[in-house]
Amino acid sequence: MSISGKKIGFALTGSFCTLQSALIQMEKLVFLGADVLPVVSYSVKSTDTRFGTAQYFLEQIKAITGKNCIDTIVDAEPIGPSKNLDLMVVMPCTGNTLAKLANGITDTPVTMACKAHLRNNKPVLLGIATNDGLGANSKNIGLLHNTKNMFFVPYRQDDPEKKFNSLVCRMDLFIPAVEAALNGKQIEPVLV
Repeated sequence: MSISGKKIGFALTGSFCTLQSALIQMEKLVFLGADVLPVVSYSVKSTDTRFGTAQYFLEQIKAITGKNCIDTIVDAEPIGPSKNLDLMVVMPCTGNTLAKLANGITDTPVTMACKAHLRNNKPVLLGIATNDGLGANSKNIGLLHNTKNMFFVPYRQDDPEKKFNSLVCRMDLFIPAVEAALNGKQIEPVLV
């Protein structure tokens, strides 16, 4: 399926070490002709880290998409009634966001964007980046694998020797995962 002309929401959450890699994937979507609607978590909107300032990331997102970020629950809610997105991406998707999505908690712009989009029976693609994916969040990943319209960018252990429970998505498989999700399919294998 062609990405050109597709309207894709792209939400970023606070896995700060993977934000720059996620922005590269966002750029690829725009290059391929997608109309990208950016959404950021409260953490991305307001937290400065050694990986960059909040202002830096917001400016990069605007430069890539030409749009200001949706950064409040109120601004994310109309994604549902407008029915104008073909796909909602959450990348990086932290363990905190995974847990909220798995348990129906809608208290951030990102979780509201997903909830609003899912009400239209359309796909959500998660690119996980979490230090507890094989720990406390493994049950949430399992729940989401069994949730209609939830798809994953294939993922792997991040650093099995130093961070035993850490999982991160394979950024190099993002575009094929987008194409599959747009067709209602999970790219396989999901665990690589």
